[in-house]
Amino acid sequence: MARKKIDLTLENISIESVAAEGNAVAHTDDGMVVFVPFAVPGDIVNIRVTKKKKNYLEGFVSEIVKPSPERLEPFCPHFGTCGGCRWQPLPYGMQLEAKRRQVYDQLVRIGHLEVPEVRPTLPSPQTIYYRNKLEFSFSSKRWILPDEDPDSIPPSDRCGLGFHVGKFFDKVLDIKKCCLQKDPSNPIRLFVKDYAVTNGLEFYDIRENRGFLRNMFIRTTASGEVMVIMCFAREDRKKRENLLDAIAEAFQEITSLYYVINSKLNDSINDQECVLYKGSDAIYETMEGLRFRIGPKSFYQTNSAQAERLYGVARDFASLTGKELVYDLYTGTGTIAQFVSRKARKVIGIEYVPEAIEDALENARTNGIDNCEFIAGDMKDVLTEDFIRKKGRPDVIILDPPRAGIHPDVAEVILSASPSRIVYVSCNPASQARDLAILGEKYRITAVQPVDMFPHTQHVENVCALELA
Repeated sequence: MARKKIDLTLENISIESVAAEGNAVAHTDDGMVVFVPFAVPGDIVNIRVTKKKKNYLEGFVSEIVKPSPERLEPFCPHFGTCGGCRWQPLPYGMQLEAKRRQVYDQLVRIGHLEVPEVRPTLPSPQTIYYRNKLEFSFSSKRWILPDEDPDSIPPSDRCGLGFHVGKFFDKVLDIKKCCLQKDPSNPIRLFVKDYAVTNGLEFYDIRENRGFLRNMFIRTTASGEVMVIMCFAREDRKKRENLLDAIAEAFQEITSLYYVINSKLNDSINDQECVLYKGSDAIYETMEGLRFRIGPKSFYQTNSAQAERLYGVARDFASLTGKELVYDLYTGTGTIAQFVSRKARKVIGIEYVPEAIEDALENARTNGIDNCEFIAGDMKDVLTEDFIRKKGRPDVIILDPPRAGIHPDVAEVILSASPSRIVYVSCNPASQARDLAILGEKYRITAVQPVDMFPHTQHVENVCALELA
């Protein structure tokens, strides 16, 4: 049964505040809540309603009747179409306060946790060109812009290389310029697309799982190192080598060039072989004098400058004296573990991805750190009572899990281990609030510090300090 189309426009609506998921909040004359994206508090707008629920409405701005005096001009040419950086019109101070409020709402208003005052969000030193990693997708059927006539677009211009459009898994917005990663990211992407079109290389069709060019990753470091990973949906040695040679010749600054043949149905390369084609097998980032190896599959915080401040908060919350045994759960490439190792007796890091543990071990050797031990395996299988008996009961646990948070079995072992302090770093305050409620059986929250890792987006990192009650 077809869903009934909503025919409702709200006129002269005043935008009041910023809400979760990047939306702004307003109210109708009769008090109904309205959520709308791309709006700024103080805007007077007309809203086209797209969804009616019992307690709220959703829609989009069909017209800005009177812009807010706070509204800024978006800096990205793809703003409004690309799904990222939707807070560009919002002054940065307003973004930071919205993120602080988001953390408060998740922990207190929704999670019903007792917390001290949520600190002001720690601002990012850079608000554009701050990312050290981007992934771009190839598509044989790019997103057609509203002002384009589909019938007049030549076949050579129907393909795209860029980001997936929100809510459309099979559509890719062709990106001309991205303000998230410093050059040579933009020139490399534009060169690859132009070469592919000129040489008739087949762009990927995600619905049919066919094509040649699938996706590409570009990683950069503060010191200027560049890693490019080209992903192909099938092998064609001649075409592959010609493209890789052309990239290497055009961009001498590329220090590490990899390729992947990925014929499965998803784009993840964690379970795929990354083959080094030219250059070094890794690039390196430095932090407080420590050097960290970044391979093609390594996890490393994508905002390098802000990562150092984030880890500084985690270390401060751990209150280390040099005598503690620290467990660093979900350690990745061991960045937090090594960051805190100077103030700990010993640090044990656990991580699911074996390649990340290999990087962590090499990083420790490179940095001359001999009080860190790294173990690969699924957290719920590794972190057991038997493991703790063998390795020692931790004085402090630092955990930085994926967005889904921690497994209930992991929470149970942590509670049983009963370290004096826990530092919980999270990229998802909602799952963090759920986990903190479980840990609240024995712990009280003593500090909450939001950290802005992703300016101009609604995403926020949050660090909580817990003490044994």
